[in-house]
Amino acid sequence: MAKKKNKVINVGVIGLGKSGWDIHIRMIRQVLDKYKIVAVSDPDKKRQKEAQDEFKCKIYSNFDDLIKDPDVELVVVATPSHLHAGCSIKALKAGKHVVCEKPMATSLADADKMLKTAKMTGMILAPFQNRRYTPDFLKIKKIIDSGKLGRIVMIKQTWHGFGRRWDWQTLKKFGGGTLNNTAPHAIDVLLQLFGEKDPEEVFCHLERTLTLGDADDHVKIILKAKGQPMIDLELTSACAYSQEHWLVMGTQGTLAGNAKELRWKYFDPKKLPNRSVSTKPDPNRAYNKEDIPWKEQTWKVPSDTSRNPDFYNDVYKTIRQGEPLYITPESVRRQIALIYKCHKMCPV
Repeated sequence: MAKKKNKVINVGVIGLGKSGWDIHIRMIRQVLDKYKIVAVSDPDKKRQKEAQDEFKCKIYSNFDDLIKDPDVELVVVATPSHLHAGCSIKALKAGKHVVCEKPMATSLADADKMLKTAKMTGMILAPFQNRRYTPDFLKIKKIIDSGKLGRIVMIKQTWHGFGRRWDWQTLKKFGGGTLNNTAPHAIDVLLQLFGEKDPEEVFCHLERTLTLGDADDHVKIILKAKGQPMIDLELTSACAYSQEHWLVMGTQGTLAGNAKELRWKYFDPKKLPNRSVSTKPDPNRAYNKEDIPWKEQTWKVPSDTSRNPDFYNDVYKTIRQGEPLYITPESVRRQIALIYKCHKMCPV
């Protein structure tokens, strides 16, 4: 039993592009005491050879053949987005555990099929939402939970850039577009900060600005619900003056910053004098104003954690040691439902 608990997991990776090679395999290289890459699938011969040379693994041009490989225990689905659901469902039905790159699915119906198949087969479906592990998100969540900023009024996140793209992610037929391919990172962590309540009001604006494809590359989303902070998310390819990535406004302070540095200022409301509303004319003909006893703190990311393998460490604990899945497909379904709703509200 102990031997099984510590046994290396044999992995098959479908897709050796940016996500499969530069993200998933790069992470797995750091935890080779837990995982072994035994097979890869990609139509590109050069990429196949590169993987075979490094891992001495089997290579397949067709992902269906990899899924049938009895030596593969965990399938990493890193294909273009429109194939995520189909590949994952096939792998689950073949008795494989699955790590699925984001977006988990490009439709809510497909997401539900994936959840149903995972439940039916008893296999693990682990959506790859690695931003839940980033130090800036974890730090911000800790600060918000501490109550130092008071009641959170609004959480704003921006992903600004200026530039054209013409790769597959710009085409709708491949599930492309900024809402499908970049926004899942942002929406996933913002929903964690929003709370378990579903948004009661959703505003969405999508545009195609600089992309050479036919999918969106400018996204604005606002979420509201009674008792929850407003969420303001902006992702665009048409902003040459980037605003700060994070801005959190509370009744006792504010936080701002990016993935590498954060700063926040807050005060103790007990340190302010008691006041009441007055309609008497101010002797100096001025509006009310007071000095606030601010406390300020800063934080810097301790090291380069952009490819931290914690996601794979947790998946290993779930598969080998039976621990609960850290990022459940049910939690990611909320994100897929919101993206699906935004596409319906504002088709491009």
